[in-house]
Amino acid sequence: QVQLVESGGGLVQAGGSLRLSCVASGRRFSRYTIGWFRQEREFVAAIVWSDGSTYYAESKKGRFTISRDTAKNTVYLQMNSLKPEDTAVYYCAACRGFGCYDGTDFESWGQGTQVTVSS
Repeated sequence: QVQLVESGGGLVQAGGSLRLSCVASGRRFSRYTIGWFRQEREFVAAIVWSDGSTYYAESKKGRFTISRDTAKNTVYLQMNSLKPEDTAVYYCAACRGFGCYDGTDFESWGQGTQVTVSS
């Protein structure tokens, strides 16, 4: 099973930016998709580990960018132009497969990192 540890959350003013990190360990990830959710249920974005292809929730396109560093086994979520409604606990999760976006498809979850956006 994949173990995931998130970091990078914090308090930021509206309009600011944060970059979340998710370090993965425990398995080879070539057949995995790593996703970001908030409040455990709301899909934000995901990246296919093997080829780096990405997909987003429609409402997150343009402000959020997911990427990976294969040498560091790390997936990032760059969040720009943050709004108070982006306040949430953000989780990364691993799905063994491709094209996963439903939370029930993801078998491993991190502990979450709090993001608070003040107005």
